[in-house]
Amino acid sequence: MKQITELDDPRLVKALAHPLRITILRVLQDRTASPSEIAEEISAPLGNVSYHVRVLERVGLLELAHTRQRRGAIEHYYRAVGRVRITDKAWAQVPEIVKDAMVSATLDQAVRYVSAAAATGGFDRRDANVSRRGMVVDKQGFAELAAAAKELLDRAYKIESESALRIAARDHRNGEINAGLVLMLFEAPPAYAEAAPGEHEPKRRSKTHAKQASNS
Repeated sequence: MKQITELDDPRLVKALAHPLRITILRVLQDRTASPSEIAEEISAPLGNVSYHVRVLERVGLLELAHTRQRRGAIEHYYRAVGRVRITDKAWAQVPEIVKDAMVSATLDQAVRYVSAAAATGGFDRRDANVSRRGMVVDKQGFAELAAAAKELLDRAYKIESESALRIAARDHRNGEINAGLVLMLFEAPPAYAEAAPGEHEPKRRSKTHAKQASNS
């Protein structure tokens, strides 16, 4: 999908103004799935998921990948047309209701994603990393942090593309690692921003090799 630079299509804005639609898009970013599979994965009613899938297909964010006969019925499998990335300019033009929906859905999925990884030993690798740091910066400092976060994300996409080429060249999947990267930068409540690193960490932690960054 072409990168979204202007959210001026009311159909697209409406399509993104629901947390469940954001979740469905994220599920289908890297694979195909049927509404029933999506509903089971995100614990949502099948009727609701099917409706929102049709809306996303109608506005061009999803497309039918293939169909399959299953249990006497034809099941439809969908995929995202492409990875949706919204520029700073476009984000500034997004209505608050859409921002709230996107942020809410992203946070919900991030919590599920990280919790599932922790439960299956995803943080047991020596090079896994869990870092959190509250800090106080000025406007220039925040802008520099934002630029650094974007640079890291762009680099992550490049690393992913280069890895895909190496995996394809080897013609096997033994070396594949399902890596998860959650990157956030936000304006924190003053009490949290001024607190010492780790002060607000939950007391109960899973058995992981978490490494607190001392300088970041």
